[in-house]
Amino acid sequence: MRKLFDHLRDRIRWSWQGLSATWREEYSFRAWVWANIASGGLALLLPLGTAERALIFALGVLVLVAELFNTAIERAVDHTSTDRNVLAGQAKDAASAAVALTAIAAGVAWAFALFGLL
Repeated sequence: MRKLFDHLRDRIRWSWQGLSATWREEYSFRAWVWANIASGGLALLLPLGTAERALIFALGVLVLVAELFNTAIERAVDHTSTDRNVLAGQAKDAASAAVALTAIAAGVAWAFALFGLL
C-alpha cells in the first residue's frame, strides 16, 4: 500500500511540475486558462442547464489538455533538432490544429447553449 501512495505522490508532483512549467513559459496556455475562467464564469451566470454547463466546462478543460500536448510535442521536436524539417513542422502543425479543433468544439457548445436561450 505504501508503494501505491509513493507512486501516486510522484505522479501528482510530476503533473504539477508540467502544469507549472507550461503556465510559466507558454503564453497560449495562460491565454486559454483566462478564456476558460471567463467562459466558466459566464456559464455560471447565464440560465443554462446542468448538462450545458458541464459540457462547456469539460470542453474548456480539453482545450487546456490539447494545449499541454501541443507544448509537449513542440518541446520534444525542438529538443531533437533545431534544423528545419518537414516532418517536425507537420508534427507541430498537427498539434496546433488539435488545439484549434478542440477550441472550435467548445465554441460550438457555446453556440448551441446560447441558441437554446433564445
